[in-house]
Amino acid sequence: MKLFLLVLGVFAAASAAGPKFAPYFDLTLENGPTLLDIATKSNQKSFTLAFALGSHAGCVPMWGGMVPLDDPQIIAGIRELQRQGGEFIVATGGAMGPYLEHFCQTSDDLFNAYKTILDTVGTDHLDIDVEAPLNLDLVNKALARLQRERPATTLSYTLMIQGEDYGLTPALGVEVLKSAKANGVRVDVVNAMTMEFGGTSPTWGETVVGAARSVLRQIKEEVWPEKSEAELKKMLGITPMIGRNYNGRVLETSDARYVVQWANDNQIGYLGFWSSARDNGGCPGAVSPHCSGASQQSEFEFTRIFQGFRG
Repeated sequence: MKLFLLVLGVFAAASAAGPKFAPYFDLTLENGPTLLDIATKSNQKSFTLAFALGSHAGCVPMWGGMVPLDDPQIIAGIRELQRQGGEFIVATGGAMGPYLEHFCQTSDDLFNAYKTILDTVGTDHLDIDVEAPLNLDLVNKALARLQRERPATTLSYTLMIQGEDYGLTPALGVEVLKSAKANGVRVDVVNAMTMEFGGTSPTWGETVVGAARSVLRQIKEEVWPEKSEAELKKMLGITPMIGRNYNGRVLETSDARYVVQWANDNQIGYLGFWSSARDNGGCPGAVSPHCSGASQQSEFEFTRIFQGFRG
């Protein structure tokens, strides 16, 4: 029996892979490219779908809190890319809300909502983007139950950066991970949201990498001291905002190459970026959901650079 359980655990860990590069795609962005548009032009098949939120119906997940999860047009694009080998991570939370995690009043209700999201999309990959306070015990109890009943479910926590030399924010970062560990959640990826923070490195690419190094140090010291450096690097994700950030810093294509090279050299677990619809070099000098505001030689140049990540 012990041998069977050991084999089962190894199988679950091996199957809990998920895509290594999955840029965020805003499903409710008006007048933006579709998933199939992007896939056709860039050959990118895997994405992180943003965001499954609470809705007027309460603890009922909808895209952006407004569009049904099973919207035929959205599901048709997802299914087509799945047929082509694409994988999807579904993100909840985000900057705007309304958070599903606020609407669901019990861990059982939230557990069922998470199951609905994964079953509707047809995936085992869930991302919780934390940019507002949560009932951490409720959320992590729901996630722990989800992984107990579905061992192949992978979980990433996308967490804000306080500063290049500091790492994750305390309450919305480190405490989230401590609660996950205490509740028995297997966190597969600690996804550092490397945007809109301060740093002193000369380029934004170096600042992003500096923050990633700080996150590695922080989770070793404060959350998982028992894990090796190699194990923690495999848990690390980096998700910058391509092009111009609201803080005035710019992730240029040269910065993207620097980040990808560091990620490859250190064999980290995941790369993403916000967001696919911005990857076109339009609106120079501006910040927009429709364009990067940075100089690009071609549409989807950032996507092609990030596709060089080997994982």
